Amino acid sequence: MGFARACSVALVGVEGVVVEVQADLEPGVAAFTLVGLPDKSLVESRDRVRAAVVNSGAEWPQKKLTVGLSPASVPKSGSGFDLAVACAVLGAAERIDPAAIADVVMIGELGLDGRVRPVRGVLPAVLAAAEAGYRHVVVPEQTAGEAALVPGVSVLGVRSLRQLIAVLADEPVPEEPMAAQGRPDSMLAGLMMPGAGVGTGLAPFAAQGSDGHRPDLSDVAGQHRPRKALEVAAAGGHHLLLSGPPGAGKTMLAERLSAILPPLTRQESLEVTAVHSVAGILPPGEPLVTRAPYCAPHHSATMQSLVGGGNGLPRPGAVSLAHRGVLFLDEAPEFSGRALDALRQPLESGHVVVARAAGVVRLPARFLMVLAANPCPCGRHTLSGAGCDCPPSMIRRYQSRLSGPLLDRVDLRVEVEPVNRADLMGRGGRGETTAEVAARVREARERAADRLAGTPWATNSEVPGHELRTRLLVAPGALLAAERDMERGGLTARGLDRVLRVAWTVADLRAADRPDASDVAVALEMRTGIQRGVPMETGAS
Repeated sequence: MGFARACSVALVGVEGVVVEVQADLEPGVAAFTLVGLPDKSLVESRDRVRAAVVNSGAEWPQKKLTVGLSPASVPKSGSGFDLAVACAVLGAAERIDPAAIADVVMIGELGLDGRVRPVRGVLPAVLAAAEAGYRHVVVPEQTAGEAALVPGVSVLGVRSLRQLIAVLADEPVPEEPMAAQGRPDSMLAGLMMPGAGVGTGLAPFAAQGSDGHRPDLSDVAGQHRPRKALEVAAAGGHHLLLSGPPGAGKTMLAERLSAILPPLTRQESLEVTAVHSVAGILPPGEPLVTRAPYCAPHHSATMQSLVGGGNGLPRPGAVSLAHRGVLFLDEAPEFSGRALDALRQPLESGHVVVARAAGVVRLPARFLMVLAANPCPCGRHTLSGAGCDCPPSMIRRYQSRLSGPLLDRVDLRVEVEPVNRADLMGRGGRGETTAEVAARVREARERAADRLAGTPWATNSEVPGHELRTRLLVAPGALLAAERDMERGGLTARGLDRVLRVAWTVADLRAADRPDASDVAVALEMRTGIQRGVPMETGAS
């Protein structure tokens, strides 16, 4: 009797569970049995592994073969177990030393010719292996850079099973031909989810044009107040509602928000890369996402596509793909009410918990939400002399599609006015560039990080209201206007906390030690839409 074991990783959402792949050979009629809650694609690995082993020059054992995936209670899916299954079988057949593979984590799909094909989710799989104490990982050559992002792990990238057998058996490693130059590598097809390209609005850099041109904030004509709101949203991580007639520039403003956000930290980059790797939207050749992602789903998106779902174990939705970046919902009132209300929980907690019959998955979802809405179905309600034909009842129904509890979680509500001729023709002067605004946002973030050092919060939007009212105090008398609005019913308790958060961000942008009455007035104006007579100045005074 022969026995050997190797290790692989089963992904549950964006978290991994180390799976021990055990192979047992017994005398009897030649058969291959796979146990341990495999799905259809994993059951088919029996034929893939057998053909790959034979075509790699190794002899397939003609005995009763049983392969077990432990723990057996965890559902396992995907083709990433092929490499571990093949090595466990070869170890049981004594083609390779079983001790050489006992503590090695192997991830990869096998082609019938023995080539090792890349799979999605390599980074979260290697992270799970490192947390479980494993220090040696074998992955396909195309994903070796992604696996090497995890510190303290020795990564071996292989091109074929033949090469891996030679390395484990201490034999000369054969050369494998590479893909022909000038042709796309067909092996990379396993890394991309079909239909998750740039055109869907779900790619991490969908705000970048097809020609590589990245939109600049100076392209926006006029719109001084919305530009200020965009800067405040980026500096403090505040959610934003842009309302106005069609053609005023709401989409242009939202597309430029991710570019003024600060670069991701190392930990944030690993979080975002893990989600995008599982979702199949990680660009080939870019193993680490360093810029804030931008996600803009269509208004016909279902609730499952927004918060996560799918057949079997849930997959990341748009809120997770926008983790640490921007989620832009254009034509927000056209989204279904169930889909919009499903955003309320992740807006508060920074994660989403999706429960299905196959299991419960917790997915990261700390994003900056931008809503864009027209004032009425035809969009001409706020334009003087434009001839809006919508009856008042229809306008009320249209505006009520954005529920009160959802809007209460939006810190900034800005009216985007139509652009006048002088601004459109450039007579009003060119606005600030993305680089200039991004520099101010970065400095404001640094001031907030210094103030919040030693706490679990990094931006002003994350600070609880209790801390704002007891420890982070504003200037004396600065809250008089906000308290009056609260007494009149214009602000809720949550609304007052959010006004305080925005006021701290405005103070950080002008390099003040703490907010004063003018900062609170700016925050109140951006939340209520009622002008307070304060200038929307940008930068330090």
